[in-house]
Amino acid sequence: MQNQYSPSRPCRAADVPQWDEETDIAVVGFGAAGSCAAIEARQAGARVTIFEVAAAAGGSAALSGGEVYVGGSGGTSVQRAAGFEDTTEDLYNYLMMAGGPGADAARTTLYAAQAEPHFRWLQEQGVPFKGTYLPGKWLEPLTDDTLVWSGSEQAWPFSESARPAPRGHAAQLDGWGAGKMLMARLSARALALGAVAHVSSRVLTLVVDDAGAIVGLVARVDGAPRFVRALRGVILCAGGFIVNRDMVAQYAPAALGCQQVVSAGNDDGSGIRMGIGVGAAAIHMDQFFATLPFFPPESLVKGIFVNERGSRFINEDAYHGRVAHYVLRQPGGRAWLLVDEGIFARPMIHPDITVAAVGDSVEELEQELGLPAGALVHTVEEFNRHAAAGQDPAFHKAAAWLRPLARGPFAALSYCPADMPAHAFTLGGLATTPDGQVLDGGGAPIAGLYAAGRTACGLPRWGEGYSSGMSLGDSTFFGRMAGLHAARR
Repeated sequence: MQNQYSPSRPCRAADVPQWDEETDIAVVGFGAAGSCAAIEARQAGARVTIFEVAAAAGGSAALSGGEVYVGGSGGTSVQRAAGFEDTTEDLYNYLMMAGGPGADAARTTLYAAQAEPHFRWLQEQGVPFKGTYLPGKWLEPLTDDTLVWSGSEQAWPFSESARPAPRGHAAQLDGWGAGKMLMARLSARALALGAVAHVSSRVLTLVVDDAGAIVGLVARVDGAPRFVRALRGVILCAGGFIVNRDMVAQYAPAALGCQQVVSAGNDDGSGIRMGIGVGAAAIHMDQFFATLPFFPPESLVKGIFVNERGSRFINEDAYHGRVAHYVLRQPGGRAWLLVDEGIFARPMIHPDITVAAVGDSVEELEQELGLPAGALVHTVEEFNRHAAAGQDPAFHKAAAWLRPLARGPFAALSYCPADMPAHAFTLGGLATTPDGQVLDGGGAPIAGLYAAGRTACGLPRWGEGYSSGMSLGDSTFFGRMAGLHAARR
């Protein structure tokens, strides 16, 4: 009987033999979005039942750096204490650029206006933030500091449209992986408020009535299917689909070039499939986050990326995920980071990086890499000539990161996919309103169905514009919006 249910095929309410459990709101997934949806719904007086396929709460958010992308309203308390003013307009402009061609203006307007109060809300739920600023370029804080530059804020072209400010706010935990602290506090808060959680419980499908409204779900709990009636709605917070390689091949085939999946292991697309199964629209399904971490140390940012033609292709001071997308698109799948003796280092994430070539001169490096004669020499000469004057007319790298490559020996660090596995997670998902209502193909809300987090297509919907903290900012804030709207339904 368990196998007769599929996320892609809803169960008809008329076929439900009995309701085994009743709640106001059923939340699918106990990660960042699910926790915050449950908190808001409980505070609004709704009964909440959470279903989590893993043995504990946390989801992929628990594996993250714990950074939440917030600012605006003149700056958060942490930004202001560090001397940064951050206007709502600047935050909005940056987020719209980061959202790419399909950026959602309504969603971005709401988030930009409420991001600073949202940061205070997270603190009120018990998430600790030390309140200190960590300068420099980091993948995430190596310390228990809060504020970091977590995107392309200071890099072209973003810096031309929005005044730069650091907006990554990491939960307080000494060392990497502060996401586990963030999720420990949010999930505990949801339970303390009275949400009921079933762990090691897989939601199999949604239950739909004759009018097309979502009225409940079928979940496998303790090895048996249970029919759960949800009087006010179901909120899908089940993550993305990066571990479902069939879905990746269908929707985001370019992500197959990234061997390392960024997931707790349960981002199998089941939430998205449930939505599609009841007529929901799925948007930007081709988009994904990717990274080839090439710093820290930040000295490597002063190097230049080149391809098999010996040409540069990106301003290296951009966010590491943006750089990764450009690297992955290079002809022949070949790209190297060129450094000299003065800035040579091994990236902290991959200290065993392949050094593809070493030479006392750029000519020797060119020959070892098998590049067209004179191509790399010309590229380096042009870069050095402009860098000496603090300029980069070709790619607009900021002056702070410009330094001529002139001190041999020179080295080429390999960022070819065969040598450096890329990391990825998906960004596409169900189309929703800013308050979380799932939309059908005609743009109308599906009664009783909500989505948030990576199951929905939220603020981060363009791989080249992503910044660390956007997923957690989006998941926690729009999880709240979905929980509140469903509770008031």
